[in-house]
Amino acid sequence: MSNIDWCVLIFTLLAVVVYGVFIGRGQKSNESYLKADSKMPWYIVLLGIMATQASAITFLSAPGQAYTDGMRFVQYYFGLPLAMIVICVTFIPIFQRLNVYTAYEYLENRFDKKTRVLTSLLFLFSRGLSTGISIYAPSIILSSVLNWNIYLTNVLTGGILLIYTYVGGAKAIAHTQKLQFLIILGTMAFAGYLLVQNMPNGIGFSDALYLAGKSGKLNVITTDFNWKDKYNIWSGLIGGFFLALSYFGTDQSQVGRYITAKDNTNAKMGLLLNGLVKIPMQFAILLIGALLFAFFSLKPAPIYFNERSYQYLKETQPKQAAIFEKEHQALAAKFNQESKIILLQKESQSPELNASVAKFKSTQIEVKDLHGRVEEAINQSNFNAEKTDTNYIFLYFVKNTLPVGMIGLLFAVIFLASWGSISAALNSLAACSLKDIHLLFSNKKIDDTTELKYSRLHTLGWGIFSIAVAMFATQMGSLIEAVNVLGSLFYGPILGIFLVAFYFKKIDGPLVFISAILSEIAVIAVYKFDVVSFLWLNVIGAATVIIFSTLGLWFYRLKNLFS
Repeated sequence: MSNIDWCVLIFTLLAVVVYGVFIGRGQKSNESYLKADSKMPWYIVLLGIMATQASAITFLSAPGQAYTDGMRFVQYYFGLPLAMIVICVTFIPIFQRLNVYTAYEYLENRFDKKTRVLTSLLFLFSRGLSTGISIYAPSIILSSVLNWNIYLTNVLTGGILLIYTYVGGAKAIAHTQKLQFLIILGTMAFAGYLLVQNMPNGIGFSDALYLAGKSGKLNVITTDFNWKDKYNIWSGLIGGFFLALSYFGTDQSQVGRYITAKDNTNAKMGLLLNGLVKIPMQFAILLIGALLFAFFSLKPAPIYFNERSYQYLKETQPKQAAIFEKEHQALAAKFNQESKIILLQKESQSPELNASVAKFKSTQIEVKDLHGRVEEAINQSNFNAEKTDTNYIFLYFVKNTLPVGMIGLLFAVIFLASWGSISAALNSLAACSLKDIHLLFSNKKIDDTTELKYSRLHTLGWGIFSIAVAMFATQMGSLIEAVNVLGSLFYGPILGIFLVAFYFKKIDGPLVFISAILSEIAVIAVYKFDVVSFLWLNVIGAATVIIFSTLGLWFYRLKNLFS
C-alpha cells in the first residue's frame, strides 16, 4: 500500500477507537455497561443489529462466495423477514417486560436454573468460536498486505477493538456501530461503482451482467429440492427462517442489541427494518462477486488469488508450478478472447452466439479444473495453507485495481465491519458468562462497582479466548460458510428450548433439559454423517427438542395413569 493508503487506514481506525472511548466514558454500573441504560432509539438499534450480523466475513468472503458459487447464497436470508415478525410478536415483549440482561434469564423463570445454564453454555461455546473466526477474517488482510505472520495479525486485530469495548461497553458499541456501518455502506457502494468503471473500454454494467449470467453466477433463485444442497429456496425459506429465528431471537449478541432500545416500539422497528434491508444489502454484496467474475473474464485473473500460498508452491515445487502457469496462460488468453467474442456477437445478434457461449462455458470448466488442481497441490505441499482462496478474491481486486486512498479505506472498512460484530459478541459473551454463570453460582453479594469490574474482566477474558480461536481458523475454507455452519450446530436446540418455553406451557424444566441434550447429540450426528445440508440442522435441532419434550410429557402422563 502507498503512504496515503496507510494514512487513510490508520486515521479511520484511530478515529473510531477514540470516538468509542469518548462516547463510552463514565460507566458506573452494569445497567449502563451491558445495556446502555436501555435508551437507544430505533435507528441505532437497526444499525447495531445489522453491524453485528454483517461482520468482516460478509464483506471479505461474500464476494468470493459469489465468484466461485454464484449468488444463490442470498437465499440463505429468505426466511429472515418472517422470523423478524415472529420475534417482534413473541420474544421482544417478554424480554422487555422482564427487563433481562440476557435472553437466558427468562429460562430460569420459566424452567429452572440448570436449563438456563445449559442454554447459556451452548451460546457461549458457539459464539466464542464464531467470534474467533470473525477476528481471523480481517487478520488475513494485514497478513497479506504486510507479509506478516497470521498469528501476529490475529493478536493485533482482536486486541485493538478491545480498547473501546473494554472501556465503554454497550453504549460505546452501539454508537461506534452506527458510525462504522455508515462508512461501510458508502465505501462498498463506491467500490462497486469503481468495479464497473474499471471494466475494459466499451464494457458496461449490462455487458458485465450478461457475462456473469452466462457463467451461471446470477443463480439467485434455485428451486430444485435437495436435502444436501446448501442454498436453494426451500432451505433458505425453511432452514433460514429457523436459523434467523434462533440467531435474532435467542443469540445474546443480537438480543443484547435490541434490549438496549428505550421501549418495545423502538426495538420492534429496528428488527423489522433489518428484515426488510438485509436481503437487498446482501444481494448487492454478492453482486459485486458476480461482477468480479465478469471482470476477470475480460482481464487476466491470477492463477491463484492467495498469492502467498501460491508463492510457497513455486518455491517448493517449481517444475509443477511452471506446468500450471503455462496451462493457465493459455486458458486465460482463451477465456478472455471468448468473453469478448460473446459480447460482440451479443451486440450484433450473431446466430453463432449460442455456439460461442457453449465454448465459453466449456473453457470455464477447464479454468475451474485447473484452479482445483493448483489448490490441491498447494494444500498437499503446505499443511498450514488455507483450504481455498475464496477469501482473497475481493482483496486481490482491491489491492491491484482501486486507486490510491480507496485501497486504505476499503481495508479500514473490513476492519470496521469486523469490529462491529466482534465488539457486540464480546459484550454479549461477558453478559452471559457473568450473569448466567459467575453471579448465578456466587454466594457473595457485590456492589455495582465490583460487578462493573467483573463485567470488564469477562470482556477481556472472552477477547483473549476469541484471539486464541482465531489462531486455528486457517483450515476453515470460506469463512462466511464456516461461521454459519458453526451456528447451525447449536442454534436449533437453543431455539427449541425457547419455543417450548413460549408455546408449551405444560412442559417443565427437567423434560426440556434432557430433550435439549438429546437434540444437540442428534444435530451433531446428522452433521457428522452428512445427512442434510447445514441449514436444515436448525430445523432438526428445534424440532427434536419439541418432539422429545412432548414425548417425555406423554410418557410421564401414561406412567402416572397406570401407576
